[in-house]
Amino acid sequence: MNGFSTALVIAPHPDDEVLGAGGTMAALNAHGCDVHVLVASQDQPPLYPADTAEKIREEAQRAHAALGVASTEFLPHASVELARMGVAELNSGIQKAVDRLQPDLLLAPFPDRHLDHKAVFESAMVAARPVGSGIGISTVALYETISETHWNVPHVEADFVPDWFVDISEFVSTKLSAFSAFSSQVHDHPGPRSLQALEALASFRGSQVSLESAESFHTVRRITRTENQQR
Repeated sequence: MNGFSTALVIAPHPDDEVLGAGGTMAALNAHGCDVHVLVASQDQPPLYPADTAEKIREEAQRAHAALGVASTEFLPHASVELARMGVAELNSGIQKAVDRLQPDLLLAPFPDRHLDHKAVFESAMVAARPVGSGIGISTVALYETISETHWNVPHVEADFVPDWFVDISEFVSTKLSAFSAFSSQVHDHPGPRSLQALEALASFRGSQVSLESAESFHTVRRITRTENQQR
């Protein structure tokens, strides 16, 4: 798929990456790209019961196995608190992943209503700068997270306007199966995180570009290199 060899998908919370890019992750894996996931936070006490983080980690591992994810890393930060923590600490965890994996594709969350998403977006953009290990990242793009991205306040906050569509027609069922692994997160219809809503969004995004189903992204940077250029 576009010649990508290594993809890093950064998620504020477990399940965001599947909601926003699960079909694309499956498509990348099917085309020989190594897909890695970095989850920036975990549901920790006192806001959540002590066993919540472990349960959701297990759900994420099952979901990622369905998508063919090569590795999953969980940073130790508390969810819902990312915007309050030191910027350098959050930046460091994401930067280390970029340095280690040397991705040529980086997918990050769109800065939507959720403050954790905004914080992770900011740190991801620091790590994605075209200096150091970021030089090798040829494509940086932002994914939409259903139930968050669509709740931004029009004309006050940034609107998600996609300019890159990935055909996931062959991988919709894989995405839905992967999200089903998050039994603690799946909503009943007509909830925004229902399987029906995910399928409807894929159909709508596909219809925008005459595809059966698609996931959409807002690109931050795309570089086309000639064959004799080295990363």
